[in-house]
Amino acid sequence: MKLKSSIRSFFVAGFLLAVAVACGTEDEPAPTYDVTLKDTSLGKVLTDNKGMTLYYFSKDVAGTSACTGGCLDTWPVFTVDNLRLDTGLSAADFGSITTTAGKKQVTYKGWPLYYYKSDLAAGDVKGENVGSVWFVAKTTYSLMMASAQLVGNDAKNYILDAGVYKEGTGSTIYLTDATGLTIYGFANDKKNVNKYTKADFSNDATWPIFYTEIKDLPSTLDKTLFGKITVFGKDQLTYKGWPLYYFGPDAKVRGANKGVSVPRPGVWPIIQKDTPAAVD
Repeated sequence: MKLKSSIRSFFVAGFLLAVAVACGTEDEPAPTYDVTLKDTSLGKVLTDNKGMTLYYFSKDVAGTSACTGGCLDTWPVFTVDNLRLDTGLSAADFGSITTTAGKKQVTYKGWPLYYYKSDLAAGDVKGENVGSVWFVAKTTYSLMMASAQLVGNDAKNYILDAGVYKEGTGSTIYLTDATGLTIYGFANDKKNVNKYTKADFSNDATWPIFYTEIKDLPSTLDKTLFGKITVFGKDQLTYKGWPLYYFGPDAKVRGANKGVSVPRPGVWPIIQKDTPAAVD
């Protein structure tokens, strides 16, 4: 009888423990995160802990905030002191800068993050493509849009006027890789034909072939206009038939676009959304 009583007590204790654990789990609050990924009409985007969408500003390509004054009324900065990230997000991708107003602004892969004041509910993405320079923040962008002053390797400032490079000051909108490194074309190339790279890649250090798998793009870009060619065994991305390159002396500096003046303006142009298609 004592054995049966002990067994019965053991099972009762186990049952009560299980109930206590289950009740304790139900009472525990769900973990909260300062940044997470949420589904929207534009796919998965970075949001804050209330599901409000975060944005990139193309003029921040150099990694500093270019949104000042009244801009901040429309695009408040996203600031958190001790960032808590949802599972699946890497702390290595996040950082912070100090704005001119002295605020600590969170960055993702070097892009400062903002809200849009017209987003009123979780999941709103009304700021997408505003002014062709504001885009929802995604972790899956293959390319981004920059808006910056063109400064050639000759240290001169350039602008594009009706497709022609001229000396002058002003921002130009163009394509970069996901981390803000400038992408170029070569005026001597033909449609889907690289006329620059040598078979031994001895000149690749100056104008390295650019390739990335196209996963996601800002909504202003048409994914179908990108393609892939093979150059002596290496993949190269194309846009409207133009093979794409980096410029080595840009030295992997965000926002640098020195190649626009080499050897003279127009030979190695930056790539824009409206760049004319390459010809055969």
